[in-house]
Amino acid sequence: MQAFGAAPACCRPSSEFTGGDRWEHFAHDADIGVRGWGSTPAEAFEQAAKALTAVVTDANVLPRSVVSVSCSAPDLELLFVEWLNAIIYEMAVRRMLFGQFTVQIEQGRLKGTLLGEPVDVPRHAPAAEPKGATYTALEVTRGSDGLWSAACVVDV
Repeated sequence: MQAFGAAPACCRPSSEFTGGDRWEHFAHDADIGVRGWGSTPAEAFEQAAKALTAVVTDANVLPRSVVSVSCSAPDLELLFVEWLNAIIYEMAVRRMLFGQFTVQIEQGRLKGTLLGEPVDVPRHAPAAEPKGATYTALEVTRGSDGLWSAACVVDV
């Protein structure tokens, strides 16, 4: 787990990304912010989901099981919170972690796929348990560089 004050290599500003993971954590009081970038809102949502998993563990999460989720909301920002909360719910009720995500967004509806495995405490060494995505620092925007960013604070 990275200290809040130190940005890991994967967490550079969006203009520095050349491929691979494009997400970051940002400090917020006792909670933590998650942000993902992508060429579409769906890709930004996928990257933010990776940041959410990284709140829990820095271990590799194997794609052993597939879980489908769906949610809807009247705008992208509210849809983003619904998406993260759907993941948090699945983590809690299935006692699983997810490391790969696919998202499709169409007319306020999101269909997502979560790939992961049951929590293995010795291997995953969970550092925190996300309780819910919040509206704090909630923002889904397209930057001047053309990349979409999706961010909010997660209660841990």
